[in-house]
Amino acid sequence: MVDVALIQQCADPGLKPAIVEKFIAKAGSPDPLAVTVRSGGRVVLIPRPGTAEEAMALVRQHVGKAVVRVGVTQYPAGVGITDVSELKPDLVDACANIRMGTKLFAKVYRIVTKWYGNAVDEAFDDAIDAWKTGSFEGKAIFSEPDPGDVKLAVPAPAEGDRSEAAAAEAAGPARPEPVDPNKAGIRIDLSGIGGSRPKSD
Repeated sequence: MVDVALIQQCADPGLKPAIVEKFIAKAGSPDPLAVTVRSGGRVVLIPRPGTAEEAMALVRQHVGKAVVRVGVTQYPAGVGITDVSELKPDLVDACANIRMGTKLFAKVYRIVTKWYGNAVDEAFDDAIDAWKTGSFEGKAIFSEPDPGDVKLAVPAPAEGDRSEAAAAEAAGPARPEPVDPNKAGIRIDLSGIGGSRPKSD
């Protein structure tokens, strides 16, 4: 989990911290040196870098030949550059990566939200998909123009989170369960269902 203080200090001010946290949880990595390489829809196995220099060497080796994602936000390395020499070590600096990644994701989220016509939870999920694939509605999302001032919704908690919280609230204090199910009493009396059975010959 990425430190909340780091998010508040480094994230793009156009995104609320709750959006940034959910974005990193769904699409990012807790490791600032994380490098993911995909080619032809498959993940390419690469050694885990131990230093920023090793991470940048891997990025430079694969950018232009495969899809390379880097750092906390899994930023798409190579976006907006024409030459590998333009790649900066900022990619593997946690704060700089969060700043760049959240700025680009904010644009992606605005494009998707504008397409929906208003701020809805589905827009966030589609924006995450667009971030991961680099495409939305058949267009390369990262090179699309920023639609500007679009209200972004803070995504609601996941259905699992909501139902667990509601169940815990409704249940009240936990009741001890019998250890041996064979010794438990009858919880629902089913003896009256079906009436008496006809005797078989």
